[in-house]
Parts: sequence; C-alpha cells; structure tokens
Amino acid sequence: MSVESTTERVLRLLALLQRRPSWTAVELAAELGVTDRSVRRDVERLRALGYPVHATAGVGGGYQLGAGTRLPPLLLDDEEAIATAVSLRLAAGGTVTGAGEAALRALAKLDQVMPPRLRAEVRAVYGATETLVDPGVEIDAELLMMLARACRDAVRVRFRYAGHDGGERERTVEPVRMVSTGRRWYLMAWDVDRDGWRTFRLDRMREAEATTWRFRAREHPDPAAYVQRSVAEAPYRYLARVRLHAPPDRVRELVPPQVGRVEDDRDGWCVLVAGGQDLDWLAVHVARLGFEAEVLEPAELREAVARLARRLAAMAGPGSGHGWRYTATAASPTRVSTTATSSPTTGGAAEAISRRRPTSRFAGWSR
Repeated sequence: MSVESTTERVLRLLALLQRRPSWTAVELAAELGVTDRSVRRDVERLRALGYPVHATAGVGGGYQLGAGTRLPPLLLDDEEAIATAVSLRLAAGGTVTGAGEAALRALAKLDQVMPPRLRAEVRAVYGATETLVDPGVEIDAELLMMLARACRDAVRVRFRYAGHDGGERERTVEPVRMVSTGRRWYLMAWDVDRDGWRTFRLDRMREAEATTWRFRAREHPDPAAYVQRSVAEAPYRYLARVRLHAPPDRVRELVPPQVGRVEDDRDGWCVLVAGGQDLDWLAVHVARLGFEAEVLEPAELREAVARLARRLAAMAGPGSGHGWRYTATAASPTRVSTTATSSPTTGGAAEAISRRRPTSRFAGWSR
C-alpha cells in the first residue's frame, strides 16, 4: 500500500472521528473498506500526530476523538469552511472582548489554505455584505466559554449579580442556554435560591465560576422566546398591548426582539407587546411606527396618547387642517390615526409622525 493511500485513509479516519462522538472498530473498518487491524494502526498514526484518540473496551465501547494538550488541525468540508470563514468575518466586529483580533488571525490562516474555488465564494459573500456595528457591551470571552461548558456539562454556576437597584447579590444557577440579541448576551438558567427560571445579563455578572455540582436537566421553555419575553416585558413598570394595522413581519422588521414581541392577529392586524417605564415614551414610539393603532392596555396609555394628540395639534397650529382623531372609553380600546382635511401647504406635526416609517431597525428602541 502506498504512502499516499495510507495518508488519504488516515485523513478520512480523522474526518469520521470528527463527525460523531463515538465509533466502533467494526463501523470504522466498514466505512474505510479495511480490516479492524488497519483501523488500529491508523489510530496509532493519528495519536503520533498529536490527535488524542481514546479507546474504550467492552460492549458499547469504541474510539473517540478527545481533547489534548494542544489543538490539532481540523478537517472541514466545503460547506463548513465557507460557514467558518463567514462567521469569523462577522465575529471580527462582535461584542466579545478580544474576539475581533483573534477572529482576524484565524481568518487569515483559513484564507491561506482555502482552495481558490472556495475563496472566491467566501469573498463574494464579503463583497455583498456590510455589517452595522452596534454599540453593544463587550463580554469577556473567558466568561462565555465557561458558561458554554457549564451548559454543556450540566454543572451549576455561581456568580455575583448586579440588580436594577445597583446592589450585588450572590446567585447560584443551573444554566441552560445563552442568547445573544446582537447588543447584549443573556443567560437563561434555573435560579436555585429563587426556585424558578430567570434571565441574567452577562455584563452584570461578577466573579463567575463553575462549581463541581452536576444537576439533572429540567424541562424548560424555549430559551430564545423566554429571554425575549423577559427582556421586553418583565423589567418595566408598564406593559403595553397595542393592536397595529400592519403585517406582523413588517412590524418585526421595525421593532427589535429585545424591545417588543409581535403577535399575529386577524384581518391584516397584529398586536405589539412592549414594556416601558414611561407612558409618554411608549406613546411616541408607537406613533412613530406610522400604522393605525388601537391601544388595548393599559388604560393609562390611552391617556398618554390623548396628551400626545393635543400636543401635536398645538404644534401644528390653528387652521392647519391636520389633527389627531381618537376615541377612549373605559370599556373600549383607543384607536389613533391622523387625518388631513385641508391646507395642503401647511405641515402638520401629527401627520409627519404618522408618515415617518423607519426603513430599518427602529432607532431609540434598542435596550
């Protein structure tokens, strides 16, 4: 057997070991078209190259590619190489401290050995893509990796956490998943002391460490949906429900997920659920979306809308022909829209706000 064919087979064996956690010698021999003895020899060749291949004897045993003292080369197929290159490019402008420089170094190494046909595809993606850098809070990469390992290994984590009141308290949690909104990172975990699911911002954690206490995984809600609900609704004094005459997907384009939740409704309407500390703030931002709206709750938001309507009418001036039309009763929601009945030369503030629809992520609604 030639050196070339042996090398090719060893590389194929490495690719198989990277594909799934465990293989039996019989399975590897069948995949490679060789004998069990050849598999054992090729495993020894990988070990000599620095790949930590572990062998477990007995029923259910087999070969596993483990972690060693240094990182050996990895084999990537075409799709994995393109995905890795694009991800590294995005990570170069991310919110993880130190990750940008490391991502650029890794990207340079990958680009150097990438076949020309794949390099052309990756650069085509680069040429057609721009990244808007968000002023997010940077997170220590060590903290991310520690939490990721804790989620994977099902071990409890202990840390000090800064609450909304500024005070720090020690928390012990059973982590499930990390969720990134683009600007911030959150951890969804079971709070051991409070006996319930909680969401934690990673930038508010201090002195975080993984314990040796393993826990049994619980049934849990969808992490992304839970974090979105917690961030958009739970921390605020007021929770608004506003019915909008617009397609749900259109509203989702304008309202970031960490700001509000959009629910499907009927007949071309949807319901926006968003929290806020200030009702006037909520009224202004809902109006700026530019859609006909019905305030479902709370009742105080209807009063804030009425105040906004009066202010805008006063700003438009007498005889402008522009104004706000609204109705509000204790038993019915408030419907708000703009009307323009005359005076084509006079600008109305109300109409200006109604017609101004953002074309991208809604400025000012980022939390």
